[in-house]
Amino acid sequence: MSDKNYNKKDFTSDQDVKWCPGCGDYSVLSSLQLALTKTGKKKEDIVCVSGIGCSSRFPYYMGIYGYHTIHGRAPAFATGIKVANPNLSVWLITGDGDCLSIGGNHFIHLLRRNVNINLLLFNNEIYGLTKGQYSPTSKTGIVTKSTPFGSLDRNFNPGLLAFGAGATFISKTLDTDPKHMMETFKEADQHEGISFVEVYQNCVIFNDGCHDEYTNRKSRDDNAIFLRHGDPMIFGKEREKGIIFKDMKLHIVRIGSEYKEEDLLIHDKTNRNQSYLLLAANEESAMPKFYGVVLQEEVVTFDQQVEIQIKEVTLKKGKGDFKELLNSGETWVIE
Repeated sequence: MSDKNYNKKDFTSDQDVKWCPGCGDYSVLSSLQLALTKTGKKKEDIVCVSGIGCSSRFPYYMGIYGYHTIHGRAPAFATGIKVANPNLSVWLITGDGDCLSIGGNHFIHLLRRNVNINLLLFNNEIYGLTKGQYSPTSKTGIVTKSTPFGSLDRNFNPGLLAFGAGATFISKTLDTDPKHMMETFKEADQHEGISFVEVYQNCVIFNDGCHDEYTNRKSRDDNAIFLRHGDPMIFGKEREKGIIFKDMKLHIVRIGSEYKEEDLLIHDKTNRNQSYLLLAANEESAMPKFYGVVLQEEVVTFDQQVEIQIKEVTLKKGKGDFKELLNSGETWVIE
């Protein structure tokens, strides 16, 4: 733990930030830099890893150790870094294309292993860096440079995909609410295990306004719920609407004569059944978006298991010799 009081400048590099004016990435960058000042970790013990995409420029802009890797493979690098040095706080920055298309295989295995790292998925439902092709999260029917007559693909629900892969921490936040992002990132960092954070992020050039209904400050109160563990699910500009569970489904109700606040569903981030319902509700256009920590479970991490296994094997067989290992088994010399 650090005994130094950091400020945002400590986590800001000397590189010029080069994103399109108005890009949501600026807000995410600032929120993460601020969050890192409050984690209590030493600056030299934090590392940022990315793949390819607009979001993946992050390592250049963070005043910490960073590793800009290859398309879709950042989870493998992040896993290696964490296993090699479990004391590091590892932040994996990725986008919906980098993570869920070419990186989909690495993504699901990172989650099922429960490696203790923080994965931030920036979801703007488009390929921004390569100039506007549709991505795995693009809505069916979207017209892009690679789908001129409309996409026929069914889009991924990142939260449900993470749930199915065994993620132990699933949360959602938005680029138009820096305070919420910062608090969400802090919670993710405190979790022991894989922390999956989906950030609804806007691409002003190729998919502007894709999340506007539930991220715009003027409309989001009527279309989003900010979850708090132990609190009833209430939303609306006048806090006049809520969520109930009835007939095995979530329903929107108006708070008044028929339904009171005590009738509403209480958020329980440890309840997998409820978490599934909230994540699945993302598919229903009438339902609000659910921000905050949707699921959190305590499960032994992959890196902890590796450390234990190494100690156990070392006690049985002694400390290994790398040169001996290379020359063991069937070896031969080419002359």
